Formats: sequence, structure tokens, C-alpha cells
Amino acid sequence: MTDATAPEHRPHETPAHIDEAAGYDTVLVLDFGAQYGQLIARRVRECHVYSQLIPFDAPLDEIRARRPRGLILSGGPMSVYVDDAPRPDPALFDLGVPVLGICYGAQLMALELGGTVTRTGASEFGKTRLCVAEHGTMLAGLDDTEQCWMSHRDCITAPPDGFVTLARSDGAPIAAMEDRARGLFAVQFHPEVVHTPRGMDVLGNFLYQACGCGPTWTPASIIEEQVARIRAQVGPHDRAVLGLSGGVDSTVAAVLVHKAIGDRLVCVFIDQGMMRESEAEHVVEMFTEHLKIPLIAVDARRRFLDRLVGVTDPERKRKIIGEEFIRCFEEESRKLTDAKFLVQGTLYSDVIESGTRQAAKIKSHHNVGGLPEKMGFELVEPLRLLFKDEVRAVGEQLGLPERIVWRQPFPGPGLGIRIIGEVTAERVDILQRADAILQEEVKNAGLYRELWQCFAILPVIRSVGVQGDERTYAYPIAIRAVRSDDAMTADWARLPYELLETVSSRIINEVPEVNRVVYDVSSKPPSTIEWE
Repeated sequence: MTDATAPEHRPHETPAHIDEAAGYDTVLVLDFGAQYGQLIARRVRECHVYSQLIPFDAPLDEIRARRPRGLILSGGPMSVYVDDAPRPDPALFDLGVPVLGICYGAQLMALELGGTVTRTGASEFGKTRLCVAEHGTMLAGLDDTEQCWMSHRDCITAPPDGFVTLARSDGAPIAAMEDRARGLFAVQFHPEVVHTPRGMDVLGNFLYQACGCGPTWTPASIIEEQVARIRAQVGPHDRAVLGLSGGVDSTVAAVLVHKAIGDRLVCVFIDQGMMRESEAEHVVEMFTEHLKIPLIAVDARRRFLDRLVGVTDPERKRKIIGEEFIRCFEEESRKLTDAKFLVQGTLYSDVIESGTRQAAKIKSHHNVGGLPEKMGFELVEPLRLLFKDEVRAVGEQLGLPERIVWRQPFPGPGLGIRIIGEVTAERVDILQRADAILQEEVKNAGLYRELWQCFAILPVIRSVGVQGDERTYAYPIAIRAVRSDDAMTADWARLPYELLETVSSRIINEVPEVNRVVYDVSSKPPSTIEWE
């Protein structure tokens, strides 16, 4: 459940979680609808400084209450001259907190403080040469000429009073500027993307030099703080229950809570019959033999498959699987009469994706939904401040094995949404065998950790083939492999032809029910990572 479901929150709309990371230097990223808004927050955290993404119009009182050491204004898709262009409270620049504007945020800073932003009619997109005239605080340590990534049409043509122009590009006469005395900084380029090779140096200059932040956001400090918080919340006598999926999120959450309260944590693992080959057995072995965490294992395979007979609509499948999981979990949790707390592996990306007011529903998210409030548990969410890469780092710090820490994300409904059509025991078995071959060959090629996800899909259609001079009429298998940082966007992976050939040959030869293998070459957007 912790990898598959999490309660829906809207932290952008209330200050309820202001003090979640009160012990850390904090930099807030104000989101103006940027493609890279979440990436900025992640890059700040890679500098070991805690960061949160908040809406551009967050009330100043809420911002003050969070006591940030700095603010970053993200980019955005609009022109600052559009009538409904998003704008913050102008008093933001008078909070006495260093502010960095990026792209749209830089133009907004210039316009609000009396500078000039011009619609030149020209645009600048992609890799660009940055010519540095003054290094100042923001560009300290950079060469006089650097590569950067631009994405803009408007540009700053006159800085506000007190600002010094630091750099230019062919399409931006003011590509970086700063008013060091007021702690105001702006860059037209995007330091957060990999196409700006020295971008992390620019962010580091802002965080360490301008804001005076310390690099305190580390896996060791996260573990120490979360263990203390869990102990304070659960207390010395109460018990907690956790719905275990076996993925990195639920496993790290379980180990953190077990570290805090010991065997007063009980994990419930429900085998719904749609996991990858031998995965259920591996989960039980890991928790009972290696981690020594109390585990209740429930074999519910027949129960789930019976509910899915005749169901082909993907939303119905998701809802049936989710509802059945809740029913199973309720039945087991009622037996734990003294458990008052429910542990869930909600991640910060879940909070953002589910809580932003701009979020559009594409499909029922397999990480969002949560167990019903009427169950009466108090929620414990030890990972809700963390991105996926941070969860992995914490897992490594906790000493978890590589195959758990680097396990690729797996949807809560499991193979049920990778069988495109009705789910049956036979089709689950076919897909398990095909997917196991794919996983084995990708690992043999040394590519598993480079991919965000790599998996097989079984469309419930038949195609004609020829094997041993005989006509066959069998299933196809589709292969999906993507690269991504956070699953918000993803690009299809250019797997070597030799690897694809080996995978295809093995699947067709070793899984008799399959006579064709195809490769998915679509990215997100416009496609989603999963097919259903």
C-alpha cells in the first residue's frame, strides 16, 4: 500500500506542514507553472539544502512562518505582459530574504522593481553561449564564457536601479544581474538543467554565499530526524501497521519506523497475484529472514482474480484492485486491535502531483488514493518530505540491499494494468515469464540502474506468426523502457539493438504463447509511462 497508495493532500493551500523540516535551512521555490519547477527543488536538495515547492501566490504570512533562508522564483510558460500572467505579492522582495529569479522569475523581478522587459520578437531556445562580464556573487568561479540553456522570447533590456549586469547572450542583453546589497539575483538561463554544465555552481553560489545555508540535508540527518519524529508521534507504547508492497518506498518506510519503535510495527503484505515473477516470495523472505520485521503475509491471489473476471476497462480495473486491497487490509488490521497508527510511504512528488491546483486528472494515479479515514488510524508518513532519489539514498544509508534500493517503480495494481484487456491467471503467468526475461537481460547489459522503468506489456490481441514451418496465432509482447528523473516527464530509452534482439528472441522461444515482440518509442508527454 505504501508504494501503491497515499492519501491526497493539498499542502499548497494550507500552512499545515510548515514545521515539517523546521530544523533545516530551507529555500522555498515559488512555482509559476514552470516545466522545471520540481527540478529546481530537487537540485537545491542535491546541494544538501532542504527545499519545498509552493505556489507563486502563497500568502506572505505563510512564507514568513516557514522562515526560509532564501526564495527562488521559477520559470513559467507565460509572458510577463500577458493580462493574466501570474505575479506574486510585490512585498516579496522586501522580506529581507535573498531572492533568485530564473527565466520568467528573472523577468518578473526586473519588471516589478522598475527595470525593462522587452518583447523583442526573437526567441532563444536551447544551448546558448553565456558571456560573463562581471562574476559577482552568482557567477563566481565561472569562466568568462560558459554554455547555458535558454528558453525565452521576452528579455530584460534594462536592469532596475541598484542592479549590476553580470552576463549577456546573443538573445539576452541581460542574461544575469544582481543587487548584492538587497540580496536580489536573476538569471535568464536555467541553471537547474544538465544542459547548463555549471548550473549547480550557480545554485551553490546562491545557496551558500547569498543565503548562508549549510549543507545539512543529508541521508544521515534525515534518518535521525525522522526516527525522532516517529517516536514522538507514536509514543512509547502504541503499535503501528504498514501495508507493504515490497518496493523501495514501503521498505524504507518500514525500516525507518521499525528503527524508531521496533516490533511495535507490524507489516501486512497482500499478495494480489499480479506481482512480478517470484516477487512475493522474495518480499516475505526479505522481511522475515533478513530485516526481522514482523510481517503478516496474505495470499489473496484467487480473490483478486475472481473480482477481475470480464473486466477490461482500465479505470475499473484500478478501482477494483484498489478497493479489494482496502477490504483485505481492513480485515487484517481489525485483528490488530491495539494498532493506532497507519504508516504510508507518501513521497514529496506524490504531494506535489496530487496537491497542485493546476494538476489535471489523466488517470487514477497509482500512488494516490489512500485508505479511508473511517479506519480510524492516525497517519505516519516518514517519507513525505523526500523525492524518490532521496528515498534511495536513505535506503542505502540504512544498509538495505541494492536490489531493494534500486528496484524500479512498480504500480500498485501491478501486472493488472500491464495486461491490456481482461486479467486472467494464464495471462499473468505469460507476462511474468516475459517480463522476467526482459529484467534479466537488461541487468546483464548493465542498464537496469540507468532506466527509470523497463517492463513488458501484454495486449490481449493475437497476431499471426510462423514457427517451425507452422502457422501460429499468439500474443504479442510490448517492451517499454524510459529514462526519467521523477516520472513527471519521461523519454523512451534508446536500448541497443543487440539487447532488443536478444530479449525478443528469448521471449518468443521461451514463452510459447508469444510470437511477436514490439518496442514502444513514445515519450511522456504525450504518452504516459504505463499503458493503462
